[in-house]
Amino acid sequence: MSFTILVAPSGFKESLSVNDVTRAISAGVRSALPAARVLEAPMVDGGEGFTKALVNATKGTLHKAIVTGPVGCPVTAFFGIMGGGGPRTAVLEMAAAAGLSLVPKDRRDPGRTTSYGVGELILRALDHGADRILIGCGDSGINDGGAGMAQALGARLLDVDGQDIGFGGYELSRIAEIDPSGIDPRLADVSIDVAVNWHNVLLGPNGVARVFGPQKGATPDQVDALETGLERYADLIHQTTGLDLGQSNGSGASGGLGTGLVAFAGATLHPRFDIVMQYLRFDDMLDKADLVITAEGSLDGQSPYGKVPCEVARRARDQGIQTIALAGTIGKGVHETLDNGIDAFASIIKRPCSLDEAIHKGEKLLRRAAEDAMRMMIVGIRLTDRPVPVPVQKPLHALG
Repeated sequence: MSFTILVAPSGFKESLSVNDVTRAISAGVRSALPAARVLEAPMVDGGEGFTKALVNATKGTLHKAIVTGPVGCPVTAFFGIMGGGGPRTAVLEMAAAAGLSLVPKDRRDPGRTTSYGVGELILRALDHGADRILIGCGDSGINDGGAGMAQALGARLLDVDGQDIGFGGYELSRIAEIDPSGIDPRLADVSIDVAVNWHNVLLGPNGVARVFGPQKGATPDQVDALETGLERYADLIHQTTGLDLGQSNGSGASGGLGTGLVAFAGATLHPRFDIVMQYLRFDDMLDKADLVITAEGSLDGQSPYGKVPCEVARRARDQGIQTIALAGTIGKGVHETLDNGIDAFASIIKRPCSLDEAIHKGEKLLRRAAEDAMRMMIVGIRLTDRPVPVPVQKPLHALG
């Protein structure tokens, strides 16, 4: 059997990078179909892997930078300078400075983590002469609305006594005044484009505190405190800048970082795949494919709202190509993915096991799941190649 199969997954958070996932699935495909042509399109969504993918795609350069991590300790982050012509363009991912993977499991309280390091990365890009900056939002460990980033850029967030507030989402309820006069003036001369989940908003029942706070370790009371602080923060941004961002598309990206980038850095937000697809050759490879395999750590009712598997699958369906999705966990509402491009899905976990074991064996589990999916596909193809017996109908007069 000769097929061209496009492998276009996301990474598995805290387990496998997008490149690791791609290699594992490709190996599984080749185990079942040695003659298959396998095309690889590791899909970055603004989170981990965004910078390296765009640097590699444009033959650019990667630069390390020591910045303040999400819990206040120094971390080694990085940004890229993209190759090619045009404006000198820096690319960075917020996860390198404030990602969930940088928050120790025993310190996962999103009310205390900060985006300060993201602002420091932006300043490093400016130091390298960037005329344009691309920022990827995803895999965050924060819920501070980009307040820490704003502080790093030079904005002052003041309490009723005129003192600077501290770091973290809980501090936002203490803000009495925003003073943007100290923001680095170089920001006025650069274009900043941000790849975000377009469906994420800052406030309300679908806002970052209520939807993503619990995923980052917040209790119900802490979620309420985060929402209260973000409401205060959004009100003061409106008063100071005239921007009403609470329900704007993308304003809730990465714990509300989208809001901070617009309000304090003059950034423009974009649906993340509009940015990514400019640099990755996905559409070219899709034109050659007979089948697409995608993957993500979790597939559930949130997947149709800006997650990699459904974004990939919708594009494939538009070309009449079917998509199989593999996932570490299959969650509530997963059948909604079938209305959003996915044709079949399966969990890579075949027996009960702990999360730690699943993470440790993730590559092996993915490889086996991909091989199993291909073998099932072979069975289906062979069945369709066989003639289907047609039952002989007895004449009506012979019945009874």
